Amino acid sequence: MESIGRHLLRDAAYGRLKGAIVDGTLPPGSALRPDELATRLGLSKAPIRDAIARLTSEGLVETKPQSYTRVTEVVAKEVEDAAAVLGAMHALAVRHVAETLATDLLEAMRVANARFAEAVAAGDVEAALAADDEVHAIPLAAYGNAAASGTVERYTPLVRRAERLLFTSPQAGRSVRLHDDLISALAARDVSRASAVNAEIWGHLHPLIEGRS
Repeated sequence: MESIGRHLLRDAAYGRLKGAIVDGTLPPGSALRPDELATRLGLSKAPIRDAIARLTSEGLVETKPQSYTRVTEVVAKEVEDAAAVLGAMHALAVRHVAETLATDLLEAMRVANARFAEAVAAGDVEAALAADDEVHAIPLAAYGNAAASGTVERYTPLVRRAERLLFTSPQAGRSVRLHDDLISALAARDVSRASAVNAEIWGHLHPLIEGRS
């Protein structure tokens, strides 16, 4: 049985490496060397290797034996595929809760989107990402499907690097408006409209990445 200490170290290494990849501290193409990372993070090489293996399985790292281990590039097709999966999970949630989402949760979505709009206007990408997550997390949490939530957690990092480009582009304002449209549709108990807006939200990352690749 794995010791608690080793488990915690492995999770810490994974969390810190994934965070550095997603926030751009380790940009696409960065070489990942366990010795250097262990020194940098103050950890031993074993949890670093475990974290790299996990991140490889998630598509954030690529490895060629005896050649390289590096952060993957942001690839339009992979972003599109991951966004499609996320969109499907959020679509399930939206359809499930559209006719029943509580008034206080709708208001929480409005408040989160107001923070999102302010962050976008200020060019604060970290705050924009956090507020965007909150907007979408509310219907997902109300849905209460652990498999859907787990899938969202699994694929969000692949899309997150693309969202950083989106929220610093002129298209960011469109995301604010789409959030407003989604909230309005949910408030009107309009399942069809809410589903259509959700599809539009998760479908507009690909053209941006394709244009930057």
